[in-house]
Amino acid sequence: MSDLRVHVEGVGLWSPQLADFGALRSLLAGQTPEPPPARPTAATLPPNERRRAPASVLLAIEAAGQAVAMSGRDAATLACVFASSHGDQPITDYMCATLARAPAELSPIRFHNSVHNAAVGYWTIATGCHAPSTAVAAQAASFGAGLLEAVGQVLAEQRPVLLVCSDSAGSGPLTEITGCTQPFACALVLAPAAGTATLARLDLQLVPSQPDDALPGPLAGWRRGNPSASSLALLAMLAGNAGSCRLAAAPALGLQIAMEKVA
Repeated sequence: MSDLRVHVEGVGLWSPQLADFGALRSLLAGQTPEPPPARPTAATLPPNERRRAPASVLLAIEAAGQAVAMSGRDAATLACVFASSHGDQPITDYMCATLARAPAELSPIRFHNSVHNAAVGYWTIATGCHAPSTAVAAQAASFGAGLLEAVGQVLAEQRPVLLVCSDSAGSGPLTEITGCTQPFACALVLAPAAGTATLARLDLQLVPSQPDDALPGPLAGWRRGNPSASSLALLAMLAGNAGSCRLAAAPALGLQIAMEKVA
């Protein structure tokens, strides 16, 4: 099968240790990056929405805003794909506990924020985006599945697409099931052709599923703490000059990705 070729124009990243893509570059260069604020800033959201939004939404919006700002694109015109393995785990835990104890006390606002596409809803409203939006979930393969969906849209529609993948930390009994111990979010702006903002070219091939490639030394173990951190195999590659990595996109499907920097 021929390669699926797309171009990266922007990268966003947030975790409790890394404030952005620049911080990842510093870490991989052996430096100690400045730690981010306790909560993602999510400056794309208006102040009143920022106060109401749950942590999972702030997480996704922060990464999305960084990637779009780097790309120089107008967020209002970008189609977007938001991926998450588990959605908002604290709200899911709250809802399960409340339904078991006192169903009539369930908060309509927290229920409203429990849906899997809550983050993409906040994003499209805040940016005035009327382009197509998609929410994807594929357990531990959610980043790979989201990337495949975004690449498919880029090539089929010949338009740039924003990809966001995020997971909040687990809460209550869910933590034992998901093993998600810290928040993590990343975002990419992908385009069909090279332009003035292009950072790198990606060539993707569909392959039989195999284990994801190991993460570089400073990032070892991050994947165990958050399924969205599987994206670090690709993000670390983007922080370098060239390379390849393999990511799961489904139980029986993988993505082999070769990256080349564009001068």
